[in-house]
Amino acid sequence: MMEANTFIQSVPLENFIVLSTVLFCLGVLGVLLRKNAIIILGCVELMLNSVNLLLAAFSAYKGNGDGQILVFFIMVVAAAEVAVGLAIIAMIYRNTKSVDVSILNKLKG
Repeated sequence: MMEANTFIQSVPLENFIVLSTVLFCLGVLGVLLRKNAIIILGCVELMLNSVNLLLAAFSAYKGNGDGQILVFFIMVVAAAEVAVGLAIIAMIYRNTKSVDVSILNKLKG
């Protein structure tokens, strides 16, 4: 059976870079173009996961686990971000009956 590191190293590193770049760009486009707060949070998660993919790939190619440990910490922070973000979205929905971020300027003052 093929070891995980050997399998990852059989795929060219450029493929991971291209895939991660495409996923990150899709996340940025989603954050900039969408108005639904839940979709924006999902796009931020997509951006974080694209960085995680790249860190894990570089870590596997280098042969040490430093990048994979960093991926674990990023996932913990992302989980906390989702919990806080969903709580904020729930409060916004309770006040405005919508999760559209374009109406948030009405909450000023």
